[in-house]
Amino acid sequence: MSDSLDFTMRLTFFCIIHSLLAAPRVKNHIKRLAGRPLTGYRLAYNLSSLLLFGWVMLAWQSTSVLYVLPGIWSLVLHGLQFIMLWTGLVCLRQTGLADFLGTRLVNADERPSLTTTGCYAVVRHPLYLLAILFLLLNPVITTRWIVLTLFSIPYFIVGALLEERRMTRLLGETYRQYQKKVPFLIPRMNQQISED
Repeated sequence: MSDSLDFTMRLTFFCIIHSLLAAPRVKNHIKRLAGRPLTGYRLAYNLSSLLLFGWVMLAWQSTSVLYVLPGIWSLVLHGLQFIMLWTGLVCLRQTGLADFLGTRLVNADERPSLTTTGCYAVVRHPLYLLAILFLLLNPVITTRWIVLTLFSIPYFIVGALLEERRMTRLLGETYRQYQKKVPFLIPRMNQQISED
């Protein structure tokens, strides 16, 4: 099997498992099998996803470099990537970093709350937007990075659409009003950011 096919298959496997374990139906099935609330599910989900993604990234190590942005521009893009990571951390702190990481042990069935200020007043899915920008701003373009980016962008968009459906089901009219006021993934240029 070629390295590129191995990487693509691993990445596909990761996307399937990552999505399945995040699906409410699968969580409910696991809860029924366990016979008790799924305290710590988010932490286990994150750790298993991290290990699985590490396994994906071990494949196709000898990928060819297609382009390296020369000189200071490479540093500029790395700086912008750092800003994307920092902004993502700010967004996560708004909604609860411990909840995202799974270190605050709660029942997986706990009803989500809606944050509509700060990052979430700019777009409804700032973490997906920042992840996409991080991928696109890489100054070193390899064939593996292109495949990762081409897989990730549609995966993030589909993930955001599924999240929209789940939030609409859980929060109803409150979320529909939020959808009318705040763009999905691409911010409006004239939009004001409300303070948290």
